[in-house]
Amino acid sequence: MPTLVNCSGDDELYLGGSLCTAGSNIDVYCPPSKRARINAPFIYEDLHFEQNQIQKPTIEFLPNECLFEIFRRLPSSKERSLCACVSKHWLYLMSSICKDEICKSKKPSSFDIEMSSIGEDQDIEGDGYLTRSLEGKKATDVRLAAIAVGASGHGGLGKLSIRGNNSVRGVSNIGLSAVAHGCPSLRSLSLWNVSSVGDEGLTEIAKGCHMLEKLDLCQSSSISNKSLIAIAEGCPNLATLNIESCTKIGNEGLQAISKSCPKLQCITIKDCPLVGDHGVSSLLSSASNLSKVKLQSLNITDFSLAVIGHYGKEVTNMVLSGLPNVSERGFWAMGVAQGLQKLVSLTVTSCRGVTDTSIGAIGRGCWSLKQMCLRKCCFVSDGGLVEFANAAESLESLQLDECNRITQTGIIGAVSNFKTKLKSLTLVKCMGIKDIGCEASMLSPCKSLCSLSIRNCPGFGSGSLAMVGKLCPQLQHVDLTGLYGITDVGFLPLLENCKAGLISVNLAGCGNLTDNIISALAQLHGRTLEVLNIDGCRKVTDASLAAIAHYCLLLNDLDVSKCAITDAGLAILAGARQLSLQVLSVSGCSDVSNHSVPFLTKLGKTLVGLNLQNCNSISSSSIELLIENLWRCDILA
Repeated sequence: MPTLVNCSGDDELYLGGSLCTAGSNIDVYCPPSKRARINAPFIYEDLHFEQNQIQKPTIEFLPNECLFEIFRRLPSSKERSLCACVSKHWLYLMSSICKDEICKSKKPSSFDIEMSSIGEDQDIEGDGYLTRSLEGKKATDVRLAAIAVGASGHGGLGKLSIRGNNSVRGVSNIGLSAVAHGCPSLRSLSLWNVSSVGDEGLTEIAKGCHMLEKLDLCQSSSISNKSLIAIAEGCPNLATLNIESCTKIGNEGLQAISKSCPKLQCITIKDCPLVGDHGVSSLLSSASNLSKVKLQSLNITDFSLAVIGHYGKEVTNMVLSGLPNVSERGFWAMGVAQGLQKLVSLTVTSCRGVTDTSIGAIGRGCWSLKQMCLRKCCFVSDGGLVEFANAAESLESLQLDECNRITQTGIIGAVSNFKTKLKSLTLVKCMGIKDIGCEASMLSPCKSLCSLSIRNCPGFGSGSLAMVGKLCPQLQHVDLTGLYGITDVGFLPLLENCKAGLISVNLAGCGNLTDNIISALAQLHGRTLEVLNIDGCRKVTDASLAAIAHYCLLLNDLDVSKCAITDAGLAILAGARQLSLQVLSVSGCSDVSNHSVPFLTKLGKTLVGLNLQNCNSISSSSIELLIENLWRCDILA
């Protein structure tokens, strides 16, 4: 008899049931059957029966060519799915049939008539709206073959993602070939860390999936330029190409893509040692529709950036990271070429070529630039930042991470020069900022800035904060995470000068703030405040909760983790009629005990999230009671 396959474990299928699932998200049709399920693994070789056992049916002696002709004449995908469940041999044979090789019968079969009489639909011809994802040990050739056979009758496979590999029976070129034959509607393919798939499998995809629009290759060590050349020839609709850590892909493959894929819009190339100037420059000079570019950890030089600056007329988003061979001249040439007229967002990380001179050229040459992020650009100083602020007239968002040559003078000068455009300023771990005094009356205020985030800059103290507060009267969102140097005296001028009303305030880790400033915050901005985080402010007590309960009308998210609050403070919160908290965190509050359970239950009428982690004074039975009563609330304990 044919070898039967079940679904109890990896790579196993069942007969019996309207839809048979081989692993997650794999649909293979099987009509109802009373045959018992047989839990047997796949058998790779023909079984040898003893003379007293039943002999094989005659059909098993037919060569593959005859079976192929029989299978391709089956009138519906449901019948083909049924045959695919019989054995691994039949499954692979069925998956090798291309869609255009299936014979279309003029008359419906008795099976189709029976199915239609009970309301079953016929084969669904679709454009590929099904999505399948295989990860780890579930990624096998058998599952891919089952996907290829089963998806054809349910609208077609549109998106396939394979991540990781089964160490015993992983995905190989065989499985990918099955997808190529059975899924011509495939539009998106993602291969992550699938080393057993090589050029043969991806070439089959190129031959069978001409509608492919997105290709994502990561740590695909067996895929080379040959695959990209095949994709370029067979998939002219390719719009997105992501290549990461592919050691065999180089300039030749990228040049083929640039010549044959005119619809290319997004390109990401990361950590590919064979990719150089020739590949990148050919892509950027030929792809007239290219709008998003990410280049990271590549051996490109100034030449590539000069090409970007000249030909990148449609580029709107660009990320450049870890380009050690690009000097100041490269970034300068990119700016002065003035070809990046539509560039809206630019992120540069760990590039030594970003200096005061080059950043000024970028500001002058990229007229539409609205978002700028510099990370670990150690050669940018105050002078370059101020020059950039003067030149970038459209900039709305500026983020500086670990730019240690920038000081308070540069920040204040830049904010003053932006004047009417800048809406968001973010500083992260800028160690060069020191708390030195400056006369605010000599500087122009930045009336457009509504979001200020200064995180983990230890030198940024009360003096700097007071200065920024005076220069930015329209702040609505403030994040001062980790600024343990600020005090009530420094924070108060910012609160008093915010005319628009603060909406969200994050003071996590500001350990020197006290009840006085939190009460002032609630009193001055209680009518607009929606989010407040004072995690780790150990000098904050129940007095702050009383002020919050009294003045805050719109507050929905409150984090008082590791603060000196008690059950009495929660009782005050619970008694506030106007307060409708949705998220409350009291993590690490050792003085919150079982006595707070009634108050938390009352607050829980509106809560969707409650964090009680590390509240050691609350017993497990009290937490279980809260979980039972607040069944709509997500409780962390």
